[in-house]
Amino acid sequence: QYSPESVAGADGEVDPTEITFPGCSCQSSPCTAPQCSCLCWGDNYSGLCLRSTEQGQFARPVFECSALCPCGESCHNRVVQRGLQLRLQVFHTLRKGWGVRTLQDIPRGSFVCEYAGEVLGPAEARSRVQAQSPEDPNYILALREHLHDGRVLETFVDPTHVGNVGRFLNHSCEPNLFMVPVRVDSMVPKLALFAATDIPAGEELSYDYSGRFHNPQGSSREHKPLEEDSRLRKPCYCGSRTCASFLPWDGSLFSTP
Repeated sequence: QYSPESVAGADGEVDPTEITFPGCSCQSSPCTAPQCSCLCWGDNYSGLCLRSTEQGQFARPVFECSALCPCGESCHNRVVQRGLQLRLQVFHTLRKGWGVRTLQDIPRGSFVCEYAGEVLGPAEARSRVQAQSPEDPNYILALREHLHDGRVLETFVDPTHVGNVGRFLNHSCEPNLFMVPVRVDSMVPKLALFAATDIPAGEELSYDYSGRFHNPQGSSREHKPLEEDSRLRKPCYCGSRTCASFLPWDGSLFSTP
């Protein structure tokens, strides 16, 4: 089932459509930092492109103006919520199954698409992963955001049965996209994919499934699996110079909490 945005999972534990943010009180449009409470972490966009952070730094939080903000649809702090604006094509690759390529040039920093699906609680996500066989494709994405006080926010998105074009994006060890959690109406983030470089028309789109790209080393929970778990590893066919030979591995959903 196609859905441009994430929906509540079958477990009903998380509802990404629930509006929980109060919105800003800006009387002018567009909103400006630091007066706008949605821009409390800085002005995130330059035109329709995400402002780049210093290399080696964590992606900073992005809060877009929401349905309760008075600034209106013309506010420049509304990018991801407008949805897919580019011409993309799902196609069959030689070795990686389905993939996605762009039919137009994409400037660096542009929003490309959201990775949408069912938003699950950790118990349901773990149950679905453990029910898979080694031959089954695994679309479940586990996002972990590390807070300054040591807490970790987890978001699990599964586009296996409900999702959008993002589910067809392949992994690459040298990707041309990177993922940023973007919040609009609630604390449940949209998993937004932006262009890491200028991308020419016809090029396949990809991102790093491990989350290491645009984040310092050691920030992901990917680890070398135990010998008995090696059968669960899938080969990587990205073809990049730095290819790790296997797709990223995160065994946390296979373990008992």
